[in-house]
Amino acid sequence: MLDAINAVDWDAIPGHPDWYEPARAAHGLRALADAANLVEAAEASSLLGGGGIVHGHSAAVFPAAAVATPLLLDIAQQGHPAARDAALGLVDEALSSYPHGEYSRVTTSYGTAVPICCAIAHQLQARSALLAGLGKRGKALLADAAEHWRFKIRECVAESNDTAAFGALVGCFPSGVHAAELHVGGEIAVLDEVALEYAPEDGSAEACLRVAGRRPAELPPGAALFPSECGERMH
Repeated sequence: MLDAINAVDWDAIPGHPDWYEPARAAHGLRALADAANLVEAAEASSLLGGGGIVHGHSAAVFPAAAVATPLLLDIAQQGHPAARDAALGLVDEALSSYPHGEYSRVTTSYGTAVPICCAIAHQLQARSALLAGLGKRGKALLADAAEHWRFKIRECVAESNDTAAFGALVGCFPSGVHAAELHVGGEIAVLDEVALEYAPEDGSAEACLRVAGRRPAELPPGAALFPSECGERMH
């Protein structure tokens, strides 16, 4: 676990210059991984929560939080019970805090400008079995993560003036009509009216979204949709 923490160049990750302190991220994660009691876990948590991955006093989250989330989940899985609780608390704080301006998005395997909250949520969804086994707190984190859905388009069909988009849905698309960000080749466009046509069934991710007023050519295969409200969320 320490090797994975040390392999990250925390100084190279951008963040609010007045609040983000890369050394706190690196030192805090190492200390939390090694914590053997409540005091040590609390001290490590204060480093991470005071400028390492979030700035608690400002309710601000940094791009480093998205990088730190899988490491915190490793600590929750392998570390001391006090470290586990601290790790889950930090992930919860990061998911609910707000980014700042140019420091609001991160590059992931499924997008180059993903909102930080969505990137954190998708890391949690990828470790759903671990979190489900960590009791009430883990399950609450999964429920919060589900709100940050992601949809990858496989193919589209025109339906009158709308488009039916077929693909894979991660998370839970809320009922009703919502705005969504369309990510295509590094560009972001806003789709004003998107609704769930049919939801995934029987453990499958396959779903269909109806996109109002758009033609299939505007929604190419491989494009990804994210909640518009996540992209607008910032201080």
